Amino acid sequence: MSLLARPAVAALAAKAMQGLLALASRRASGPGSTAGWLARLPEYACATRELTVPTAYGPARAVLYLPSAEGAAPPPLHVNFHGGGYVMPQIELDDSLCRCIAVEAGVAVLNVDYVVAPQHPFPAAPRQAFEVVRWAAGHGDEHGWDGGRLSVGGQSAGGGLAAAVARQVLEEGGPSLALQVLHYPPLDLATAARDKRAAIARPMLRPWMADVFDSAYIPDPKRRVDPLASPAHPSDTAALKGIAPAFVVTAEYDLLKAEGVAYADRLRTAGALVGHHDVSGADHGYDNQDEARAREVYPLIAERVRRAFEETPSS
Repeated sequence: MSLLARPAVAALAAKAMQGLLALASRRASGPGSTAGWLARLPEYACATRELTVPTAYGPARAVLYLPSAEGAAPPPLHVNFHGGGYVMPQIELDDSLCRCIAVEAGVAVLNVDYVVAPQHPFPAAPRQAFEVVRWAAGHGDEHGWDGGRLSVGGQSAGGGLAAAVARQVLEEGGPSLALQVLHYPPLDLATAARDKRAAIARPMLRPWMADVFDSAYIPDPKRRVDPLASPAHPSDTAALKGIAPAFVVTAEYDLLKAEGVAYADRLRTAGALVGHHDVSGADHGYDNQDEARAREVYPLIAERVRRAFEETPSS
């Protein structure tokens, strides 16, 4: 076991990373600043407002993005969970994706600032995410969306949370989801990063990062086989019949690609895969560095969301 894989050390490292992120976010502009993330892809413009969602894990801040159509029926709602290894509270990272989905799919989007580790270890984040989705199903009339027409999605750790929400919906009886979007998600925390293989020698995700993220998020390695953390691990053998339809996006060079492909295959067997898109020549988090690639892939995601709701009748 590496030093960073020790839970106490991982927790300290994660908190240090959170501190550095907070400093970068407060900068007026430049890489990592809140203003920098909010300025990306300016062609996708829509109205936003902040909401607070009550949960058993504390109030969750969220940003609501609204499509431009006025006077129409309340739109469906796509609930988004940001990435960050389950430890980085960087909701602004997904701002441009949320705006694209709202504009291109004509839906409302709720971008959720969920609890992170080590302050809130597993299963706090997936359970809170599920509570947010259940809340969204019951409070659409108050906030301007159709609570009977929901989808979920996320990038990286957010994709893992979206998969966990879909699993809880399946096992706990709703609310119904029209789609789950899993964008380069971590779906097997039970397998050590050192035992995973990427298509390139030095992928963006390094083993030391996984040591920090995984040990801060789930300190006990035995718990990492939980289906809410590792649905792509061979130990999870549930049939998944009836789980929400899924659109899976992987990146060719990503250390996590194999588990994304494995889960896509599992969803296909369950009759729940509506599409799998592999981004060629791209690594984990490619869209955060390459706006041209983001402009290629984000509309594909928005199109899948739009089509999912076209097949879902209004409530």
